[in-house]
Amino acid sequence: MPNSIITATGSYIPALKIPNDYFLAHDFYGADGEKLDKPNIDLIKKLEEITCIQERRYVTDDLTTSDIAFIAAERALEGTDRETLDYIIVGQNLGDMRADNARCDMVPTIAARVKHKLHIKNPYCVAYDVPFGCPGWLHAMIIADYYIKSGDAKKILVIGAETLSRASDPHDIDSMIYSDGAGATLVEATDRKAGIVSHVTRSDTLNDVNLMALGVSYHLSSNGNQLYLKMHGHEIYKYAVKTVPEVVMRSLEKAGLTLFDVNKVLIHQANQKMDEAILKRLFKLNHVKDIPDHIMPMTISWLGNSSVATLPTLFDLLQRGKLDNHILHSGDIAVFASVGAGMNVNSMVYRMP
Repeated sequence: MPNSIITATGSYIPALKIPNDYFLAHDFYGADGEKLDKPNIDLIKKLEEITCIQERRYVTDDLTTSDIAFIAAERALEGTDRETLDYIIVGQNLGDMRADNARCDMVPTIAARVKHKLHIKNPYCVAYDVPFGCPGWLHAMIIADYYIKSGDAKKILVIGAETLSRASDPHDIDSMIYSDGAGATLVEATDRKAGIVSHVTRSDTLNDVNLMALGVSYHLSSNGNQLYLKMHGHEIYKYAVKTVPEVVMRSLEKAGLTLFDVNKVLIHQANQKMDEAILKRLFKLNHVKDIPDHIMPMTISWLGNSSVATLPTLFDLLQRGKLDNHILHSGDIAVFASVGAGMNVNSMVYRMP
């Protein structure tokens, strides 16, 4: 049975840097439609304390999700014959929203648009999207692994791309969390004892399905047909801290490994304090008091939360040596984990080739 290894990566980090003081002029409202009475500077400071976000990136008006997905894909495909791709799988959730019409445009799929932009002629290169919340890119990686292990595919392009700035309610303080970006990985079949070792996924839809969903603006008088991202942040925090460590442990057990074998933990960049709490609980469940230094690279302080794009972007930066104090060597074990709308959680254990 072949294994699945990542042979190349690419990402697109938007040019527009949006610092926290960008939001000083916003009018913020609560879920009840009432204007918040705290000064914006206090609201911004509090959100930075909770999430550690100091700035985020937005796309320029001329770009859409498929555009930045294509740019990340091009960077991952440098030196590769794109006609040999068996699949293009894109993790995304909101389609190709334009600056002048921020409605979800899902037809054709982002993957189909990327294949078109790549000028791929091969009709047996199958392109489709995976809308799975923030864990969408990681779930697409899991699907790619199934294809490769079955012998059905040898080379798959997996992309995570989103433009959350166009689905952010400017009157909701949570809008300060979201950002835009794209990351891509080329996954290939190999006989080497490396690559994807195991993975575990769970979906909690019975009680938690609406912890994150689309809804109307908190500024009720400005509501039109636009829907915006809405989340129950405190409940999501509790859910993630409880659930993600359990899924990570299952994936390690499935791989026949322990936490002591892990060199890096790569977690979806949603909230730095939340990720730190997840890591702390993971080590606590394994009865380990001291968390190793530099085991969990973070980018959220300067890139914000770009949903499905955070993990592939993080890995691309890591692979290109652009994250201080973080490097992966051949044979090292990295654990990828994500949590998001659904509610969905997944974890993947990966041995570096």
